[in-house]
Amino acid sequence: MAASLNPHASDEESSAKRYDRNLARRLVVYARPYRALVAVAVLLLMAEGLLQLVGPILTRRVIDVALPARDAGMAWHAALLYALSLVLAFGCSYGETMLTALLGQRVMRDLRQQLFEQVQRLSIAFYDRTPVGRLVTRVTSDVESLNELFTAGVVAGLGDLFTLLAIAVLMLVTDWRLGLAAFAVIPLVYLTSHLFQQRVRVAYREIRARLARINAYLQERITGIRVVQLFGREAGETQRFASLNRAHLDANLKSITIYALYFPAIEFLTSLALAVLLVAGARRVGMGTLTVGTVAAFLQLLRRFYQPLQDLADKFNTLQQAMAASERIFQLLDTEPETRPVAIAADAPRLPRGSAVTIAFEDVWFHYGAPSVPPAAAPSGQPAESSGDPRWVLKGVSFVVGPGETVALVGHTGAGKTTIVNLLLRFYEPQRGRITANGVDVRLLPLDDWRRLIGYVQQDIFLFAADVRTNLRLDAPLDDADIMAAAARVGADRVIRRLPRGLDQVLGERGGSVSVGERQLLSFARAVAADPAVLVLDEATSAVDSEAEAEIQTGVRALMAGRTTIAIAHRLSTIVSAEEILVLHHGEVRERGTHAALRARGGLYERLYRLQAGERGSPEDVADALASLPGGG
Repeated sequence: MAASLNPHASDEESSAKRYDRNLARRLVVYARPYRALVAVAVLLLMAEGLLQLVGPILTRRVIDVALPARDAGMAWHAALLYALSLVLAFGCSYGETMLTALLGQRVMRDLRQQLFEQVQRLSIAFYDRTPVGRLVTRVTSDVESLNELFTAGVVAGLGDLFTLLAIAVLMLVTDWRLGLAAFAVIPLVYLTSHLFQQRVRVAYREIRARLARINAYLQERITGIRVVQLFGREAGETQRFASLNRAHLDANLKSITIYALYFPAIEFLTSLALAVLLVAGARRVGMGTLTVGTVAAFLQLLRRFYQPLQDLADKFNTLQQAMAASERIFQLLDTEPETRPVAIAADAPRLPRGSAVTIAFEDVWFHYGAPSVPPAAAPSGQPAESSGDPRWVLKGVSFVVGPGETVALVGHTGAGKTTIVNLLLRFYEPQRGRITANGVDVRLLPLDDWRRLIGYVQQDIFLFAADVRTNLRLDAPLDDADIMAAAARVGADRVIRRLPRGLDQVLGERGGSVSVGERQLLSFARAVAADPAVLVLDEATSAVDSEAEAEIQTGVRALMAGRTTIAIAHRLSTIVSAEEILVLHHGEVRERGTHAALRARGGLYERLYRLQAGERGSPEDVADALASLPGGG
């Protein structure tokens, strides 16, 4: 079942079940590869539980036998046995702690790895609606909650249950009437723990919700720190963060208050049980039906009995946190990519690397916010207009571009240029029509194989915080000579040679250690290094100077030979040699043709060109041209 994370309807605040058997079964799967660790840890806990019985048994024997007989040897023997039991219990506790910690760390490693692989598979549409900070919370603090479940929850809880059972059996076997007196307070302990569990579950849900909001807010503000500082928003953003931080503090204080009431209450009830035991025991000791040693042993057993009860309540709280965290984690793991191929037959056509590719958009309609449509269900033809129709971003777009040809896309902001590129790269899928490569619907091609054929230069340049070699090579099997040759074709080699360590130079986050123009040159070199069959240029030279642009254009013209190229350009001077120019307006192709033909036509393209060239024309000319188009204005 596909699920999504809606930033407006925060799933952190959804009410989780107290115990979900399906979630528990899925969690057990992650511990299954380490069943040997679990088994040994449980055995050590059981041994430690049995060793806790040694002290009370020896105490009873010393008081009732050794002291009346004045047998110092028996007392020393009991003391040595008790010391030995403490050493063995220490060893069991150490081993159990190490094994459960190892189990938790390995489960966290596996789960984080699976989560990271999942977030890389998810579609771009998922990230359009999901704050990055919330995903960070999933991979960090939510996974950490599961670590506590495995290290201090399930395994330790089994040990506590065994200890309770062993102590209860020993107490009833030793003196069943005194045992029942000792258990008299258990209903009050249960009621107190139940009230605690209810309130602390709500408190922890609020804590995780506030933490997710802090992470999302912090990630966004740090990413946009230049905008914050440029517009003097420091004080306002600090005030908003203080509000979020205060809400997180209040939620934590609420949970602390609950704990501060719970533990003293359990201590009080434990003391009450001791008082009941003393009253019941003293009367029978006076009557001669009970020995002092038995009462002393029961006092020790009672302390050991109520401690696991208190721990179990805390373990139950850990279980609740894990259930809430696992619900969110599995919701993310169950989210299906919205862009995925249909079942591909063994004999389906393939496009190996280096293939010549002809791309065709066939009556493509698209709007954001709709699920992908399988190729067989994607109808062609203009849909009937109605008041319930979505707001189409592309309306019946059709064009063909083959090897050695260039199609340029121009138009005002929001006309649909970048959406065409997003559909080509399969970040989204069209709702109507189809996109083909050599006559094959691209949705029938393996996604990775299709994208490897495309070299993409983005307007929003992104470089990783890694060395230059890694940024340019990515997954392409290239050596340093190949990388430098690709860089030289677009003039990026001079950028690399200026760096102190050349290809080994580690760039800052998002390439922040080099200028915007240098980042664009490196981005261009990265696109061409893999020798793609299709070039997609999205304002590829918007951040470089005129000299660098001329150098890039020289390299690009050589690179375009034999390759299929789609270019988005606001600077019309860069696409005068394109075989076809599409002028987009409100998602429709309103004009198409060569540069010369469009200028001769005297329409929107001509007015845009004259405006950019500084010739006759003004912004009013463009407005008039837009208004004159059908649906314009």
